[in-house]
Amino acid sequence: MTVLRLLRLTTPAEFAEWYEAGRAYTSHVAAGMGFEGVDALDGRDIATRLREDHAALSPAAARSVAATLLADGAFSEPYCEWLPLWYELGLIAPVRYGEWRLRRVAATVADAAGVTVTAPRYSRPQDVIVDGEPALDSVSGFRDRFLLADSILHLEWFVHAAAADDIDVPSTLVERTREESLTYYGGDRDRLSPTVRRFQRLLFTDDAWVRWVNDRYELDSRLFRLWERLLRRERRRLTAENR
Repeated sequence: MTVLRLLRLTTPAEFAEWYEAGRAYTSHVAAGMGFEGVDALDGRDIATRLREDHAALSPAAARSVAATLLADGAFSEPYCEWLPLWYELGLIAPVRYGEWRLRRVAATVADAAGVTVTAPRYSRPQDVIVDGEPALDSVSGFRDRFLLADSILHLEWFVHAAAADDIDVPSTLVERTREESLTYYGGDRDRLSPTVRRFQRLLFTDDAWVRWVNDRYELDSRLFRLWERLLRRERRRLTAENR
């Protein structure tokens, strides 16, 4: 099977595992950083309710589900723009259909609870300057582009999901993490500051999200395994650098 199997998912109940993986990631990062509000929602319980009847979700739970799905839906197209053209061209059609599907399911959940949720706007390479130069001028190869993209986009994903879950993420830390990460993965910075390195090490646990979705939806995707391997290696490297 391939990632195309995900395009068959159509109902809120079918996205319960997907949501649970995203909420687990948000909770793990927030707890690791000691952010307030991490325990306000029970992701596992929300996922169970989503499987049974999405219309029974509380407004807070529905907002969490819709925000997570919208963030995932909007993520892939800008991510593709950070990567080599062959990668973008190969995935752009299923990516756009997947975003449309996630938006529809998110709207169904939000509408049933009477809440309003918007998708995040992710950074695109043409809008980012690193050390005075276009973001991609100093990186080459799939791995380097992949890590630069993820270091920024998973930060933006987390900030959006955390806000929907009423988790307090200090804006000064977000700004510093963005600045340091851009110059570390795409510029001349040789080290991250301790707090930013800790934050990025936690953010790079998105390898667990990839593995969760690959396993729970029985995708057996080589692409997902590649993503997982790259993310896991970077997380372990950041962990070793901290010792």
